[in-house]
Amino acid sequence: MKPISRRQVLVLGGLGTASIVVGGTGLLFSANSGYGPATAEDFTEPETLRSAGGALQLKLTSAEGPARIAGRQAAVLSYNGGVPGPTWRVRPGDTVKVSLKNQLSEPTNLHVHGLHVSPSGNSDNVLLSIDPGASFDYEYQLPDDHPPGVYWYHPHHHGNVAAQVFGGLYGAIIVEDPVDIPVARERVLVISDISLDASGRIRGVSEMETMVGREGDLVLVNGRALPHMVARPGERERWRIVNACASRYLRLRLDGQQLQLLGVDSGRFAEPRDVTEVALAPGNRADLLVTAVNGTATLRTLPVDRGSAMGMMGGARGSSTGADLATLSVAGSPATALAGVPTQPRPRDLRGSAIDGSRELVFAMGMRGMGMGGGASMMSFTIDGKEFDHARIDTIVEGGSIEEWTLTNTSPMDHPVHLHVWPMQIVEQDGAEVQEILWQDVVNVPANSRVRVRIPFDNFTGTTVYHCHILDHEDLGMMGMISAT
Repeated sequence: MKPISRRQVLVLGGLGTASIVVGGTGLLFSANSGYGPATAEDFTEPETLRSAGGALQLKLTSAEGPARIAGRQAAVLSYNGGVPGPTWRVRPGDTVKVSLKNQLSEPTNLHVHGLHVSPSGNSDNVLLSIDPGASFDYEYQLPDDHPPGVYWYHPHHHGNVAAQVFGGLYGAIIVEDPVDIPVARERVLVISDISLDASGRIRGVSEMETMVGREGDLVLVNGRALPHMVARPGERERWRIVNACASRYLRLRLDGQQLQLLGVDSGRFAEPRDVTEVALAPGNRADLLVTAVNGTATLRTLPVDRGSAMGMMGGARGSSTGADLATLSVAGSPATALAGVPTQPRPRDLRGSAIDGSRELVFAMGMRGMGMGGGASMMSFTIDGKEFDHARIDTIVEGGSIEEWTLTNTSPMDHPVHLHVWPMQIVEQDGAEVQEILWQDVVNVPANSRVRVRIPFDNFTGTTVYHCHILDHEDLGMMGMISAT
């Protein structure tokens, strides 16, 4: 298959170095890995928690301890003892109450990634710190018109984010459609990666791995290596896919099956789009229809070249290697055809709207100079020349305004940019105007390029953050504070 440019890995596409896969599973060769996974397990999903009567109330415990990873016991991080944590299914207008108990040995907190909820108080406030042994009660009020789609939750305590997510702390959130889409079944696929040593403990990462962004030796679907699914010919399934990897880009293919993309992140297309592959940067999600065709197919992620550390660090590259993720066997009597997919409301389009302000954010990497603050890294990761400081507000916007931001990446590595609370409409990619309506809350900005987005700062005021969703880069300083007033 012919490689394509890294600049195309914005919604679909992207290819880089060849994968090295053991036995066609999601286990990648590593000199430091001795953990042998059990493969070909049946596909299963985490526990599902559904709202009722306009409310969902749950308890989460974040802890280090035994959990089943790839069919074997391992010592990892988990919510409620499972990797992933339970899936929340909620509806627009719901109130979600979460009591989080921290049984880790370090501070943590909780971020509901992509949800359009308040960033203040005990809502999606990522500036909170929950100490070891302490508990905190969160409450999220979803607006009545909250977009349906696939979201997720994970820790967001600055400095600990990459390690805690990589260690197993994440789970899916589904905001249901007002009108159901007819399918034979729905599946939630949380794709993650992790590195374990021979004793099943989380392997430490080197400074070079943090510079480029850590990627795990094991690539998992709902905590399993190469789980097996079955379907009948003609059955239409809905796959809710989360890229919960700390740094790994996913270029997903399911050759031999019919794929239609409903949307990415909270963005929804008016009609399903026929696709052959879907590329997801870390933090992105996909809402995918799969119509089963006779035979056995393999869900795989192909390689993605996400750049290098400038020739520094020995020219270390951030290539996301390929792996086989799951299998789908289709056999039996053909299923009865389902009704068509209802046409979705046309997404809001800000391209013809007046803007109230514009600004440029510059994402950069460089060698750390003498006297620079931050962590022990030999490289700096900055936005507008500054590393993150929780005591400094970097950007002030007016509530209710529409702003146009140019996201400029001057570094030789891709940076997926995530803005909390408010989604972004992509209007230009590296000088070319976007001809369709694209809404995402994680926008990939390829190396040495720029992307222009428009943002409506609707409904909420308060202080939150924007950052690179290569989580090591975020922890190393590539994050800024924004206040909507």
